[in-house]
Amino acid sequence: MGVGDYSVYEPERDYPRRRRLKLPSQGNGFKKYHIGYTAGVFDLFHIGHLNLLRRSKEMCDYLIVGVVTDEQTLWMKGKKPYIPFEERMEIVRSCRYVDEVVEVPAQYPDIQDAYGIYHFDCQFSGNDHAEDPHWLAQQRYLRERGSELYFFPYTQGTSSTMLQEALKRESGNKGAEQ
Repeated sequence: MGVGDYSVYEPERDYPRRRRLKLPSQGNGFKKYHIGYTAGVFDLFHIGHLNLLRRSKEMCDYLIVGVVTDEQTLWMKGKKPYIPFEERMEIVRSCRYVDEVVEVPAQYPDIQDAYGIYHFDCQFSGNDHAEDPHWLAQQRYLRERGSELYFFPYTQGTSSTMLQEALKRESGNKGAEQ
């Protein structure tokens, strides 16, 4: 399985940016932001991921989605994703709400790094980070630069961690039955 083409953080790249551009949204007024950004591992893609991408696109004209590499995920979470990086990139790229997919490399994993490259109007995240002091500091950083960090309600009931735990339980039960 090959990957067609994907982007990597490019500090020299001048991303299109038209401040305060108002384009009609899906028939109900105007979108709040021009360029939006969100990032994640997107392992075992599920309804929570889809909700994040859909809600993000509803609020911006152009949505850039960063996918975290296998190496960075291993460093952050202590385990590699089930789905290889290239496949996760393709899965996210295939979502109709996504305009551009980029790699989040290990050397540039932070919100400030992404903002320095893409100069987005808003970064979107789930509210599972809304009380985290690090994320609140990132929100202040963005606001000082005229950008925003917006937290959506976290989708309850499904997460990649829950799916991984269910897979482990299921594979453990099959081993016990044999």
